[in-house]
Amino acid sequence: MLKKLFAKLREKISPSRAKKPAQTEAAKPVSLAKPSAVTSRGESRPERGGGPSHDGRPYDKYRGQPRDPRDEPYREPRAAGAGDGREARPRRDDYGSRSEDRGGRDFPSRGGGGAARGGARGERERPVIDKTFDHPRTTAIKPAVPVNVPKMDTAFTALGLSDALAFGVQEMGYVAPTPIQAQAIPVVLKGGDVIGSAQTGTGKTAAFALPIIQRLGTHGKLRCLILEPTRELALQVEEAFQKFSKFTDLRVTIVYGGVGYGKQLEDLKSGMDILAATPGRLLDHMEQGNVSLADVDILVLDEVDRMLDMGFLPDVKRIVQKCPKNRQTLFFTATLPPELEQLAGWALNNPLKVEIGRQRSPAETVSHAFYPVVASQKFDLLQLLLDQTDFKSVLIFSRTRMGADRIAHRLESKGHTVGVMHSDRSQRERIEALDGFKSGKFEVLVATDIAARGLDIAGVSHVINYDVPENAEDYVHRIGRTGRAQNTGDAFTLVTEDDVRDARSIERYMGVTVERKKIEGFPYIYSALFDEKALADTVAAAAKPVSRLHRGVRR
Repeated sequence: MLKKLFAKLREKISPSRAKKPAQTEAAKPVSLAKPSAVTSRGESRPERGGGPSHDGRPYDKYRGQPRDPRDEPYREPRAAGAGDGREARPRRDDYGSRSEDRGGRDFPSRGGGGAARGGARGERERPVIDKTFDHPRTTAIKPAVPVNVPKMDTAFTALGLSDALAFGVQEMGYVAPTPIQAQAIPVVLKGGDVIGSAQTGTGKTAAFALPIIQRLGTHGKLRCLILEPTRELALQVEEAFQKFSKFTDLRVTIVYGGVGYGKQLEDLKSGMDILAATPGRLLDHMEQGNVSLADVDILVLDEVDRMLDMGFLPDVKRIVQKCPKNRQTLFFTATLPPELEQLAGWALNNPLKVEIGRQRSPAETVSHAFYPVVASQKFDLLQLLLDQTDFKSVLIFSRTRMGADRIAHRLESKGHTVGVMHSDRSQRERIEALDGFKSGKFEVLVATDIAARGLDIAGVSHVINYDVPENAEDYVHRIGRTGRAQNTGDAFTLVTEDDVRDARSIERYMGVTVERKKIEGFPYIYSALFDEKALADTVAAAAKPVSRLHRGVRR
């Protein structure tokens, strides 16, 4: 009786075990029952879970079912290495800065988050490494035939620089040194450690490049290493060193991520005097034995505050430890955050500080304006600003990569020529966007904070912060792309209700009050942004603790 009852229950609970129609021999499915170790013909048969199934996939040792390859544990792809045939794992400078994606800590995806949409759990997209692309410059800067350098008597030779350097600087169109150059060049020439700080756009690269070239003299071993936080900065500094040393026999090269290893290996093997590098790719070359830092006499950490912000500190320490202790170390930065003191105390020896301009302040050549607007009207206000502004070229900053792509697509639909620059684009695409913006091919460049530091782009008349930066320092660096070299520029920032506290932080950081502006005729949707009393109450409420513990329960 009980047996019949249990049999009926089993049929109701597990209908798949019910009787099925009879099948022909041809249609009979392959049995997944555990086979015997040896068949009737004497052929060995694999045990369940120990070998491949009929379709070549491994069996699950517990259920005997074919395993879907998508359920296999994710194994990170490795970039093609060089030298000994090993594969090198792309490091942080092969991706982008943390600020571009607050959700994905180390390996950003195209969706802007940690994991790729629709992919296996834990799988992350990686930016493309273009192995067919080595360097944007295809022609040599140095003249094919040596040039007779005339005797020079300029403001640069008065600082102690050679005729060859002064001649190269003059050919580039520079007449007089900037304040940071006038103060830093004599100090660096003496061989001591230096912390140089000046507002962005004041010529910091020449302040350390010119005296370094002077100190190195003639071609020899690799004696100078310059570390940069981003590929674009590394390329810019390498090009500056190439031009400054144009009439010398010094050799300059660069190693950076996102591109192939071919040209980098060739240059390193042929022997270089000066190396500009991003930390990740440099460590790859060091691990593969392609480069040695044993003879480095001068180490430069450029935009060092940005390196700390991007999480490069462990990599930087590893590189510094491979350099000789008896060396000259130079820190150059636009800001001097407190965290820098600890690194300076470890890497520098009695450094001399060279500071130009008031700290935390942007260049006086830039005018600022905040434009309050609700989030749903941000793009409409941006379009109206572009329509009513007489601009030469505009750099628009977005907080995320997806946001940058959306803004660019909508601006293109409105008839603007637009370039896009962020860490999800290949190095070739990033360089094409930047070069197109510099040449005037693109009137607008939409970028994330990857373009906020150090890039020298002549003629940027306006910087627009489509998204308010979360870090006040980033605001100073963003707007530093305009108003450079004594030119004037404008910085517009769109401020929504969610951005009020960040906007106030920017004002406190700079020590100034930024004017709030409204555009006549724009159909604003009413918001507390336009009510000073309501806005003050909102800010005060936001400043209070949002939760508290009461009898062990968070409320």
